[in-house]
Amino acid sequence: MKLFGGKPDHPMADLKEARKIVDAIPGGDPLKALEDLDHWLDSVRGWQGFTHEHRAQLTLMIDDGAQGHLRKVQRDYLSSPRLSKFQENRLWAAIRESYRHAALAFATCVDVFVTAQKGWEELKPIQGLLTVRAMRAGAGQMKWQYVRYGLQDNALWGMVAKIYAFADYRKYATAKVTPYPGMPEETTAEQEFLKAVMLAVASPDSLLPAEIELADRLIAHWVGAFKVDAKQPPDAVYWIDLAANQPPVRLARSPDAVPTLRFLAAGDALNRIRQLAQTVKQSNAIPSTINLGGTYEPPLVLEVLDHLGLCWSAHPPERKAPRHRVKSRVTITYGFDGVLSALDPGGEALFDPDRIESWIVENVSSGGFGALVPQLRGDWLRIGSLLGLQPEGGSNWLIGVVRRFQRDATQTGAVGIQTVGRTAQPVQVRVVTAQIGPSRDTETAILLGPVDSTGETQLLLRSSVLLSGQNLQLEQGGRTYLLLPTGQMERGDDYDLLRCRIMVREVEE
Repeated sequence: MKLFGGKPDHPMADLKEARKIVDAIPGGDPLKALEDLDHWLDSVRGWQGFTHEHRAQLTLMIDDGAQGHLRKVQRDYLSSPRLSKFQENRLWAAIRESYRHAALAFATCVDVFVTAQKGWEELKPIQGLLTVRAMRAGAGQMKWQYVRYGLQDNALWGMVAKIYAFADYRKYATAKVTPYPGMPEETTAEQEFLKAVMLAVASPDSLLPAEIELADRLIAHWVGAFKVDAKQPPDAVYWIDLAANQPPVRLARSPDAVPTLRFLAAGDALNRIRQLAQTVKQSNAIPSTINLGGTYEPPLVLEVLDHLGLCWSAHPPERKAPRHRVKSRVTITYGFDGVLSALDPGGEALFDPDRIESWIVENVSSGGFGALVPQLRGDWLRIGSLLGLQPEGGSNWLIGVVRRFQRDATQTGAVGIQTVGRTAQPVQVRVVTAQIGPSRDTETAILLGPVDSTGETQLLLRSSVLLSGQNLQLEQGGRTYLLLPTGQMERGDDYDLLRCRIMVREVEE
């Protein structure tokens, strides 16, 4: 501190002292450590007494110090099966804020040479590194908005796109740098840009958090296969205007030609998806050459691969049925027990305010609904949630599953719902094993359609009632039906959705 006149020096005015401060931050509480490091990033970004080079060196140092804590908190968020709402919010906020503070700090550094501020030449040796860090932090902030299904900040897209545009204009977008000390990987500004846009166009609003993380890892693995071009190639699927504050858009028609237009294609990644899917199916294992940052079951990896292939295909699947705009109320109940209660002739669900909500249907098709949730209540709503839906004025309950979900800052949600059953009835079934036959105890299931002597039907069970290799027995109308599960069942938080082939035999007298 200066004793006579002038402003006091910043605690990080000396690099050695700054290193001591960062190293002294305790590692036992990663959330508190990230909070402290966010504070130092803000302080360094706003202090006017630093040279551009000194500010940049401090920003890199503080960001380096945050990485171990950030990885720990991200692992805790993604690997903990049942976090409380408070803990989930706390972890998520710490992750998102860490990326946000880093993006702002690095964008400040990059702005020095983008706007050719006095002394910008000081940063030329680390220009590529600062650019990569800025884009990676911005992409991280976007990704964690996807994890909570929040609306994207278009200003953030503008920042990432404009930084990439500058690197491309100055011909260093493909220059390789090592993003962090001790990490063997190399990357470029162009690759960081491609990772951000290819995740954005992978419909993350229809993926679970673990699936978003898996998609992000696969995108990083294949980043060298993606293509970005100022001229429209034959396999282009999306486009983005680097001068506009907006995310990439699917190429339904050629946009107006401007110099800042860029076309995006999956390139050879589509072939690699098919090859990896074939390998996983044959070996029932994930190749050790792919770093997914954790252990994932093969069926989950195959689902994400299929999802990415559809999103990036030059010929996306067409909507099976047209949507019609409507405005009507629908009563919602959720979860296996909520749906089962609603189907009870006594209507017990109607007396449980915690299980009943009123939403606004905005569009409808033969395959499902698009609905607006005026006020999100609790933390139950997520991709894969089971719903019972009763249209206003009706008496019948439809059964649906949430396939898309977004929320905004006012806690209003937009939901895409797939209808899986237009009729539903509670039934009693018995689990059948090859060794001992039908069980003595019955399980309550929800039958989604009629049962006859031919064809298939769908059935909802509480989760984990039925194990692999087991069948179900249903007695109805004087007949005994054997229900044989076919293919992969869908698992939700509290339910399994099964498609079953039907066999019938008369009940013995």
